[in-house]
Amino acid sequence: MDYFSFLGLPRKLNIDAADLEQRYRALSRQLHPDYFQNASAAERRLSLERSSYLNDAYRTLRNPISRIEYLLKVEGLSSGARSSDQRAKEEQKVPPALLEEVFALNEELDEIREARAGGAPPERLRVRAEGARQPIEAKREEHERDLKALAAKWDATGDREILRALGDRILERNYINNLLAGVEKELKELIA
Repeated sequence: MDYFSFLGLPRKLNIDAADLEQRYRALSRQLHPDYFQNASAAERRLSLERSSYLNDAYRTLRNPISRIEYLLKVEGLSSGARSSDQRAKEEQKVPPALLEEVFALNEELDEIREARAGGAPPERLRVRAEGARQPIEAKREEHERDLKALAAKWDATGDREILRALGDRILERNYINNLLAGVEKELKELIA
């Protein structure tokens, strides 16, 4: 049984958060180990396992990105642990334009680090880092819009190609988030 069916939900990416919360609370009351104190050891263990599964399901499904990642896994389009061959194949899926932005941003960050080491004024470097962040931030916002649109298409059609496209977008999103984390780290170092 997957998380969706455990909570009585259809396999959809756009779910009603209030409905999810209500289902979670109702099942929590039914499955909580405190209600099984006088039950057999096997029933208590089963209650504990189901309660833990419920908590995992709720945590996963309440977050739109983890919901997509979970659905990809359930549909057999994503594996949790990836081999180096799989990672190399994933990197080939990243659009060249994004890889060019990655390269350009990493060059800019290297130059900022060198300038900082050379004693350049932190304010000037901060402005430069902020400028480097803007196009990546815009790309992140674009990806978020694309994810929402693809999720709506998946919900309407259940087409596996759309799910594959969602997987590709999640991969790109991870690249973008790593880039932004690099910029944030650099900005923190400039403030320190």
